[in-house]
Amino acid sequence: MAASDPHQHPDHRSTGGAVALTPTALAERVREEIARAERHGAGLSCLLLVFDELDQIVPEHGGELREQMIEYVTGALLRELRCFDRVGLTADGDLALLLPGADSPRGEIVARRALERLRTIKVESAGRRLPLQVSMGLAAWREGWTADELVAQARAALRSVNGDPAPNPPVTPAEEHGTAPGEAPLEQRPSSAALERSSGQ
Repeated sequence: MAASDPHQHPDHRSTGGAVALTPTALAERVREEIARAERHGAGLSCLLLVFDELDQIVPEHGGELREQMIEYVTGALLRELRCFDRVGLTADGDLALLLPGADSPRGEIVARRALERLRTIKVESAGRRLPLQVSMGLAAWREGWTADELVAQARAALRSVNGDPAPNPPVTPAEEHGTAPGEAPLEQRPSSAALERSSGQ
């Protein structure tokens, strides 16, 4: 397996050897950032990434493919993020971006930049170049939310990308502002937002 990336370039946060935080380390970091946000009244966003159709590729090439992809994408994303942003794995094995100080609009800016970045990456396996397909869900922390609740809200937003019902859907802009469902644009969503599916061309 290899990855084709036209934007690859050497710098202090190169893709080589990039390691995502473990689920335990990520959960601890989320708790720390929530405590900091509570103390300072700062924003905090969580972006959840799922690689669509990757599980269909893994049986053919083994679990090493997924590990290599996680490492490669982690490095690519770290080059686009601030030095204090973090990339880690959730307990479910999905990739999460933790964005301290980022409210919902700023989180969406980062999310769209990440989508554009990931669109440039293709997976090369067995002589074939396969597009990297990604779905994203974004949640901006609200006072009173725990670390688990923040990640759960990002996952609920992610479910709406794939058309799956969320057991506890987040508050929508329509519910908060009294508008009809679907009227509020993505940029106005204060709590969570589902981002369009991204696939490399």
